[in-house]
Amino acid sequence: MSVETNKQPADGTHSGPAPLIRLEQVTKRFGDNTVLDHLDFSVDAGRHVTLIGPSGSGKTTILRLLMTLAKPDEGTITVDGEQLFPASEKQIREVRKKIGMVFQQFNLFPNMSVLRNVTEAPVTVLGLSKDEAEARARELLDLVGLADKCDAKPSQLSGGQQQRVAIARALAMRPQVLLLDEVTSALDPELVAGVLDVLRDIARSTDITMLCVTHEMNFARDISDQVLMFDSGRVIESGPPEKIFGDADHERTREFLSAVL
Repeated sequence: MSVETNKQPADGTHSGPAPLIRLEQVTKRFGDNTVLDHLDFSVDAGRHVTLIGPSGSGKTTILRLLMTLAKPDEGTITVDGEQLFPASEKQIREVRKKIGMVFQQFNLFPNMSVLRNVTEAPVTVLGLSKDEAEARARELLDLVGLADKCDAKPSQLSGGQQQRVAIARALAMRPQVLLLDEVTSALDPELVAGVLDVLRDIARSTDITMLCVTHEMNFARDISDQVLMFDSGRVIESGPPEKIFGDADHERTREFLSAVL
């Protein structure tokens, strides 16, 4: 099944600029389990797209493929017009610089300060000077409400604060695409709202493209331009949030939403 996340003519051709992300006939298997089944979709620059659906439906696998943490068994993936798969290791590394990801677990370096956690990759991967990286990091830590925590170690922060550092760290690489994988699932309930508020601010105040996997349906409704419903490795329905959450066409979508809302 082919589902485009941007408006498409009836004949399936793409009008206007090429999409920032495109997956074509992407299949991913783990043993006998087909997690993604000849999946086609694309995301235009600046769009906020949320993937919803039951666990095991293939949503996180898409993010892992874009992060090059896994490789598709079939199909092609392009980002900003450059092929991510199949491609040489050198090209994969270059394309990968355009993508940032915030994981379920914070994955901060425990021996580094908050500031160093945010500056390490821009210095070592992008070649920024220490001063430039630190100036950028301080701006981002201010954006996520942690300007006063630059010298703290991760162990001195709450889970919500650690996840906000992880968001700043991903943005410090100046990615064109920000991937969000259930970023609140490891947090205590009282910490969830603060992290989601930070992401709402980023969605509203920047032109970054966001691809989000979440079970926080109100958040998905708030920030999304487009919502894709996954089931058994396929997109079964796609549309703006008001359509998906208010008047879904597919019975499976309605069943899923009635269980989680």
